[in-house]
Amino acid sequence: MKKNSLHIKIWQYFLIFSLLILGFLWTFQVLFLNQFYRISKTKDIAEVANVIEKYKDNKNIADIIDKEAMNKSVCVEIVNEKVNTIYSSMYFGKGCVSGKEQNLEYKKNFIKSNKIRQTYELINPMFENRTLIQAIKLDSENYAFINTSMDPIDGTVDILQSQLIFVTILVLILSFIISYFISHHISQPIVEMNKAAKKLAQGQFQVSFKSEEDINELNQLAHTLNYARDELTKTDELRQDLMANVSHDLKTPLTMIKAYAEMSRDLHSKDKKKQKEDMDIIISEVDRLTILVNDILELSSMQSNINELDKKDFDLISLTKDIIHRYKVLQETENYKFEFNHQEKEIIINADQKKMQQVIYNLINNAINYTGEDNKVIINVIKEEKDILVEIKDTGKGIKDEDLPYIWDKYYKNKKKHKRNLVGTGLGLSIVKNALQLHNYSFGVTSQKDKGSCFYFRIPYESIKK
Repeated sequence: MKKNSLHIKIWQYFLIFSLLILGFLWTFQVLFLNQFYRISKTKDIAEVANVIEKYKDNKNIADIIDKEAMNKSVCVEIVNEKVNTIYSSMYFGKGCVSGKEQNLEYKKNFIKSNKIRQTYELINPMFENRTLIQAIKLDSENYAFINTSMDPIDGTVDILQSQLIFVTILVLILSFIISYFISHHISQPIVEMNKAAKKLAQGQFQVSFKSEEDINELNQLAHTLNYARDELTKTDELRQDLMANVSHDLKTPLTMIKAYAEMSRDLHSKDKKKQKEDMDIIISEVDRLTILVNDILELSSMQSNINELDKKDFDLISLTKDIIHRYKVLQETENYKFEFNHQEKEIIINADQKKMQQVIYNLINNAINYTGEDNKVIINVIKEEKDILVEIKDTGKGIKDEDLPYIWDKYYKNKKKHKRNLVGTGLGLSIVKNALQLHNYSFGVTSQKDKGSCFYFRIPYESIKK
């Protein structure tokens, strides 16, 4: 067991806590016992004196005094002006000054002083202990003297001190044993989680974090670690998919480039027309590679937060029309239809034009790739009460509900069956997500089976120039 392990630390802290409690007990028992005792006994004789003064004319005064003397463990003596004892309480505690004491000067002095009440403190010659005496003048002939020892010399104190020694030993033994098992009980789940975390760090994503203890913090820690494991598993899967899909997207155009280059060299070296066709295909595939590399670099820079927004004013309607115009070749050659609906002739917004161009381009590109047999893509720009809603719809098969939360991840949809995009890389939705997050624009997607999907984002009025 390591010196600085959690097990040892909890064990040490528990023992230190027990020693502190015992230290307080011994401090108050040994150092402050006499002081507490003095305060308590001073209060007791004062209360008895008040009772005697209150009931001094009561015919049952003797019974009252006996009861109070017993309750407070004090001695009460009533004498006349000649210092002869008229009454003495039944209780004589150890250390009390009795009427038989030879040193009665304090009584004579009080009687001569003609004072109503006086407090004396002297040494009891019988027990050699400090004694507190309160003298009261009851009437012109009778005087009461209430006294009690100021030192806790009763046998009970000796018993308490002996008991404290026994309790100290017992508490230390129990603390040692109980703290060991408590520290083990608390630290063992953390030790097990630490072992599992090391396996997770080594790439063993099948590990599970759990705590069988009814401790909220440990259960929360296990839940958090399981969540981290799931996220790391997902990230590893996405990394593998990214490598597989990027490799696929790189391999296809490279194969095409090599094939047409060899064909141009070996078969069409004398046919200029065929060579030109070969070169056009090679250029097209190089453009595809350029798009792929640019998309990867763009996504990487966004996720690394090295991109800053270059905001300026531009027309959203005009920008969207320009992007749609890029797909004129698809309209002419493959019968794609682009329906652009907008009520406003222009909407000037303040945003990063390049990134917004990427957003709209990638969403339209995604709709092209997954639209239905009618090859229809619908773009709506709608002015609402609080913002501008931009929608890009397709008429395809739709997206399953369980897939919707993950479609913004890189290549998520392609990991079941990779589909080479018509004019894209498969990273488009990740780029859209990062660009919209940089602008703090809300976005999302709705989808219906066999009716298509609608990707949308909202531009708040703060970004719109009025």
